Amino acid sequence: MANGLYVHSEIGSLKKVCLHRPGEELLNLPPDELGRLLFDDVPFLEVAQAEHDKFAELLQEAGAEVVYLEKLTAEALDAAGSREEFTNQWLDESGLHGATARKAVKEFMDSITDTQTFVEKTIAGIRKNEIDLPANSTALLDEIIGHDADGESDLLIDPMPNTYFTRDPFAIVGKGVNLNRMYSVTRNRETLFGKYIFRDHPEYNDAPLWFRRDSAAHTEGGDVLNINAHTLAVGISQRTQAAAIDIMAQNMFWEKGDECEIDTIYAFDIPATRAFMHLDTVFTQIDVDKFTIHPAIMGTLRVFKLTKGATQGEVKIEEMNDTLEHILAMAMGLDAVKLIPCGGGDPVAAAREQWNDGSNTLCVAPGKICVYQRNSVTNDVLYKEGLDLLVVPSAELSRGRGGPRCMSMPFVREDL
Repeated sequence: MANGLYVHSEIGSLKKVCLHRPGEELLNLPPDELGRLLFDDVPFLEVAQAEHDKFAELLQEAGAEVVYLEKLTAEALDAAGSREEFTNQWLDESGLHGATARKAVKEFMDSITDTQTFVEKTIAGIRKNEIDLPANSTALLDEIIGHDADGESDLLIDPMPNTYFTRDPFAIVGKGVNLNRMYSVTRNRETLFGKYIFRDHPEYNDAPLWFRRDSAAHTEGGDVLNINAHTLAVGISQRTQAAAIDIMAQNMFWEKGDECEIDTIYAFDIPATRAFMHLDTVFTQIDVDKFTIHPAIMGTLRVFKLTKGATQGEVKIEEMNDTLEHILAMAMGLDAVKLIPCGGGDPVAAAREQWNDGSNTLCVAPGKICVYQRNSVTNDVLYKEGLDLLVVPSAELSRGRGGPRCMSMPFVREDL
């Protein structure tokens, strides 16, 4: 574990996990711009933070070290002296128009002396009234309009309100990292933090990259599940393209094959809708032979099995049409697995609780899982199945449309 990363399953005892505590970015969510910023509602920050603190506390009590994205980024920038480079790249990707506004924002950001406070501000975004701009030219007006063609937005630089879903900007696979190119411009800026952590942080800067944020295709961490040390499941979804899985396969099997243990990738073709946004909204592993699932995924699935070919660069692809239960059992080398549907099979409860990520659970040890408190029907079913539940208060966190797995990126898990 030379680079501080080690994840070979979804259920091995969780020893280190990366989170982001929601911050002022949630205060920069204007109701009329929610859709563009990938939110359905405005969370109450104070309660969201209290809920997130309880989540972190539960993980720590279960034996996991909690590290924070904003702190790791600050440590990386300080260690490598790369804050200036980071600032310029953040500005390049901010959607900010014009030299005058950029200069003013740069001066404002440079004036923040504490590096972690600076990183938190890059996540929070900047309102127009925070920056002193000389109001003496129509050209300047053109500059500060930015993304809003009518000039009506109060935001100069958008917040990154989805950052508390640390699952998606990058994914730890084995001892390396998928540093993703994300589906939306709004979220892709979050991958900047991963770039500097895995390049500049003394504890993580020699981690190999299986995927890079400048890749041509897009993918997100919620579509990546570690089945075992040699087997990966990836969703072909609204947020992950088939072409991205091709790139992963080439890198894992060939370009970095001497560093990567993965020799088999199962690509699950799932509906490209928000209800099935990522593979981990369809199923998550909760024990050695148990999964929580979205009941709508039952039936025959189309899955592609990718393995390393005989000649340089060759990837063999086998198409399979079978049930989720059979495919998972085969991938894991088991006779059978048990699938536990969100909502316990009741269609109304399933729809309601799937909306609040009832099947998006985080396993902290075999049979011990974090769940959202509000999904009471699903939780009751899980209790009856003998699972040990760590219950996370979720009135406000759930408004971001992501569950405990979405809110966490494991850095280290014990082997099973």
